[in-house]
Formats: sequence, structure tokens, C-alpha cells
Amino acid sequence: MLLEASKPAYLDPVPRSFAALMDLYEVNYIRLRQLCPEPQSLASPRVSHVPGVMDLHLEVLECCPYTTTLLLTYHFDADGDRSARRSPNLRVRVYHDARQVEVLGRHSRCTGEEVSLGDHPDWQALQCRWRFNRFLFKWLGYCLRQGHRF
Repeated sequence: MLLEASKPAYLDPVPRSFAALMDLYEVNYIRLRQLCPEPQSLASPRVSHVPGVMDLHLEVLECCPYTTTLLLTYHFDADGDRSARRSPNLRVRVYHDARQVEVLGRHSRCTGEEVSLGDHPDWQALQCRWRFNRFLFKWLGYCLRQGHRF
């Protein structure tokens, strides 16, 4: 008898269901905890330096008993200028009790404004959340492969 190996739903690039999105949130939590084991304990912004790759910046924006909101980004600056362009500049929320991570928003290069996932109509919400959180899934994997840690 042949067994088919099915891939997890979060690896599918097409949004399938709310349940698959929750699986993606859980995998993002695991990856973020590998990158930063205790994000709620960080009092000041941190920078992960790995030779030969861009520095990864992490800042705790808000820390509550069950959640922590983080900003994760690169700084594109040649001379250490603090007003340099930040990208992808993702705001993420860590749900410690549920062991999940979700993207709350990002900075838009086109408009220069903060784009929040709550700004989308209900019929687009699942697709937008899927796209942003799938990006976070891929980016966290990339950062881990490069050797970043906080």
C-alpha cells in the first residue's frame, strides 16, 4: 500500500482555511522563539550581528502578561543614520499562553504609512493575514538559516 506524504497546510501558498492560518501562527511562534527565546524579557532594542549579512533589529513595543508586541526589521543605512529606511518593519504580537505569533502590520514603502491588518474588509481579511504571516514564516526561516539570534 502506498502512503501519500501530505505537506502541512501552512506550506501551501494559497490560503485554505482559518485552521491552516492558526497552524501558521503556531509555526511562527516556534521560529520566533528559536530566534529570541524570551522576547518579553528584552528591555531595550536589540541587534543581531552575523558577519557577512545585514543586522537584524528587534524592539519590544509593548509587554503585557499574556502578549508581547515586537518590531522586527532591517535598517538600510550606510552611515549608521537612525533615520534610515527600515524594511520590512513588521509589527508582530506574541501570544504566550496560546503559543502563537501573528503579524499586526507593516510599514508601506509606497505611502510611508503604517499598514494594519485591521484596515482590510472582512472578505479580504483571511487572504491578507495569510500573505503577511506566510511572509513572516519565510523571513524567520531565512534569519535562522543566516544564524541570527537574540
